[in-house]
Amino acid sequence: MPETIPQFYKRIRCYDPKPDAVYSKEKEYFNLFFRQCNFGTVQFSYRDFYKVTLIVGTGKLYYTDKWILVDRPALLFSNPLVPYAWESVSEEQKGMFCIFNEQFVRTEEKNGSLANTPLFRLTGDKVFFLDEVQLADVQNIYARMQEELQSDYAGKSDVLRCYLHLLIHTAVKMQDINQYESHPNASQRITELFLELLERQFPVDYPRAALILHTPADYADRLSVHVNHLNKAIKETTGKTTSELIAGRVVKEATQYLQHTNRSISEIAFSLGFESISYFSKFYRKHTDQSPTKVREQAIPMSVTDTMSVNSSL
Repeated sequence: MPETIPQFYKRIRCYDPKPDAVYSKEKEYFNLFFRQCNFGTVQFSYRDFYKVTLIVGTGKLYYTDKWILVDRPALLFSNPLVPYAWESVSEEQKGMFCIFNEQFVRTEEKNGSLANTPLFRLTGDKVFFLDEVQLADVQNIYARMQEELQSDYAGKSDVLRCYLHLLIHTAVKMQDINQYESHPNASQRITELFLELLERQFPVDYPRAALILHTPADYADRLSVHVNHLNKAIKETTGKTTSELIAGRVVKEATQYLQHTNRSISEIAFSLGFESISYFSKFYRKHTDQSPTKVREQAIPMSVTDTMSVNSSL
């Protein structure tokens, strides 16, 4: 299950400064905190909220297939579709972070002008290292956010969104402009919608639910396009078939479960929609040349585990 905002507050032992307010996923929500965490870690997981963090302190950021050493001031963007874990290296950790939910984000911005920015992209850079000038600019934006958050201005949500845009575009300006096309063609757009739908199938809320969409036809039906049109667009854009992308994502999720959870192989198989352990094992071996059992046995417990310190604000 993805970590929720109330669970996040409980984990970092920090509470909403408005204790009388009840958090609701149906209402827009935005908050901002100073980043203060002891030497420790945050477990590998999904979150159901967005987060933009100014990191001042040394640590390691873990993704599914790689890790990054953060050894100087950096801006980190995280969204509900990309799981990660954090391990503090230096005892002193400073900075600030803002968190907000899906309702705070304007749909037209998410699917339009901001679609290919670090906050919403499924791939690409999520960590942006800052020089002294950029660090001062980012710190100033967070200070203005904090000031606005404490104001009584009726339109402060719109102002906070503007400051959020400034943080996003600070990162965009640090990237090759060609990586952020504002007007993708039809095939690109269909591919983006497919990839987003694919990502939203995970993590699987097992045992209450199992993976529902399995085939290209399933995804085409959800996207209201003909399966041949979907296949053509994806092949044209990515060079891979729809089936290859689906299988690759299922394998990636299975590997995460094998390496980072205590779920049994049978639970993993059934949660990902396989009717038998045998079928799952054949599928996994076909795509990785390894058996699920071998991957589970070879998993080296990182210092990022389910029992790590909870007093951290990443």
